[in-house]
Amino acid sequence: MTLASVTGQFADMAWGPHMLVLLVGGGLFFLIYSRFIPFRYIGHAIAILRGKHPDKGAQGQISHAGALSSAMAGTVGMGNIGSVAVAIMVGGPGAIFWMWISAIVGMATKFFTCTLAIMYRGKDENGQLQGGPMYIITEGLGPKWRFLAVFFCLVGLVGNFPLFNTNQLVQILREWLVIKPGFYSADQNTFWLDFSMGIVVMLLVGSVILGGIKRIASVAQSVVPAMIFIYMGCALYVIGSHISEIPGYFSLIVTEAFSLDSVGGGILGTMLIGIRRAAFSNEAGIGTEVMAHGSAKTNEPVKEGLVAMLGPAIDTLLVCTATAMIILISGVWQGSEAAGVNLSAQAFELTMPGVGPYLLILCVFFFSISTIFTQAFYGGQCFSFLFGAKRLRKYQYVYLLTILFAATATLDEIINLIDGAYALMAIPTMVSALLLAPKVKAAADDYFGRLKQKQYSDMTVLGSVSKKEGG
Repeated sequence: MTLASVTGQFADMAWGPHMLVLLVGGGLFFLIYSRFIPFRYIGHAIAILRGKHPDKGAQGQISHAGALSSAMAGTVGMGNIGSVAVAIMVGGPGAIFWMWISAIVGMATKFFTCTLAIMYRGKDENGQLQGGPMYIITEGLGPKWRFLAVFFCLVGLVGNFPLFNTNQLVQILREWLVIKPGFYSADQNTFWLDFSMGIVVMLLVGSVILGGIKRIASVAQSVVPAMIFIYMGCALYVIGSHISEIPGYFSLIVTEAFSLDSVGGGILGTMLIGIRRAAFSNEAGIGTEVMAHGSAKTNEPVKEGLVAMLGPAIDTLLVCTATAMIILISGVWQGSEAAGVNLSAQAFELTMPGVGPYLLILCVFFFSISTIFTQAFYGGQCFSFLFGAKRLRKYQYVYLLTILFAATATLDEIINLIDGAYALMAIPTMVSALLLAPKVKAAADDYFGRLKQKQYSDMTVLGSVSKKEGG
């Protein structure tokens, strides 16, 4: 029995139909229970992100934009490139439809979980305010639920190791910068080559993560918007060059999603694959992004919930869809033996000859590195909760060493291990959010009530000024 088969069985058990009920069913509940209110205030959420509604004397470590950038650095990563390729290869084009559905309900999930992240923050042993599912559970549900917080942190230590992103980064660098140009034979053992690249990645990551969340957020705010801009620019070029084919591919995605003969094993199989890959990509309901948003400098929980819900829209509805279109347009998903990021690279090579793979390498580098930075913070939060913040440096050294393992492991071993851990992390995150949903609804009703009153007052003042000027 191989490591890949063991981790495969673990992931399949963790991602059973119960996860469909928990993540999609839970997200639908949040959507309906909130009366779709968060979606009606998307413009207000963007205004908050732009700094138009600052909080005076707010507690926290980073701005709304910094929190979203840090969370997006963790979500807009190799899940948007390698994981989409895996979804199409394993579940067929129909898996993308279920990724969309998961993202839509995931927006409601993020609104609830990230509002709770500010409502129920705790302090670590250094006196720093921290947020995350573990604090939501202990502060919101009480000490008797601490076992659920400990469970989240234990599986979170594994789920946040930089395995998938490191593995895919090393794969694309090896394939396109070393083997393709002829510097290294594809028949040779690549262990030491991969190990060497892993050392370089480890040193680069170490220079940032040892500086804490403020340094991570600073880097993320600079890198995330630029990398999304470059990647979406490439996607728009490809889509624009094949614009007449796009309606057909959207139709293919929808029809395959409900096909009984789909590659993923019927409707349920395709649905589970799509939801599994979407959860890996946008992390709605998993709990990781809650830790980033819990560090936001705000006294208004609902504000952070509104900002957080923009994440799945950007991550899955935009970036993942762009990747899916490039792969479908290229046709590499039919008959290719490539896996993960290398399949995406082949798609870029066919749709943007010559320059495509190298633009993808640039995007992959920033996507994966920024995600590794953020995952270090997430894992560190879990470790600090369990063993104390003063021992955090020990975890960070272990985290850096796992980069060397990921650089030399196979994709199957990596993705199954992370998939299983993500599923287990979702259980305490979603259970606590569902139990505390009435608290979020009450806070939302209060916040939006005050917002309407303020808007009415502003309109009254403007009306009075206009009358005076007219008189």
